[in-house]
Amino acid sequence: MIPAVVVAAVAALAGCGGAVHVEPPAPQGATATACRQLQGLLPPSLDGAERAESEPPSPYVTVWGAGEIALRCGVPRPALMAPTDRLSEINGVGWFPDPKLPTLYTAVTGSGYVELTMSRAHTPGIVLGRLAGPIKRALPG
Repeated sequence: MIPAVVVAAVAALAGCGGAVHVEPPAPQGATATACRQLQGLLPPSLDGAERAESEPPSPYVTVWGAGEIALRCGVPRPALMAPTDRLSEINGVGWFPDPKLPTLYTAVTGSGYVELTMSRAHTPGIVLGRLAGPIKRALPG
């Protein structure tokens, strides 16, 4: 199954216009609090793309550009991530690159998971590196 954020980002890139539809996750407890904190720490622009509105509005979703980059905080553990998988560490945050979707990455923290989808027009190392600081501050461990 393809995550809702991937479908939304692809639709946005096709020129749908307006707010970008991204299905928000429903984190609970401390993860929800950390994700709301993350929202305020995220940059106004990312790899040349400006923050944009998502539909429905959610404190757990942030998009840049016309859905070129979409972040969902408080998602479940990636279904394809095995306990023995190695993460790609960038600036102190471990990222799980989805083996079937090369534009989908999940930050793995002790406080929860943060899913990121980006178009191929963006450089993963730059985007993931820029998001590492805010993720470490909001979702430590």
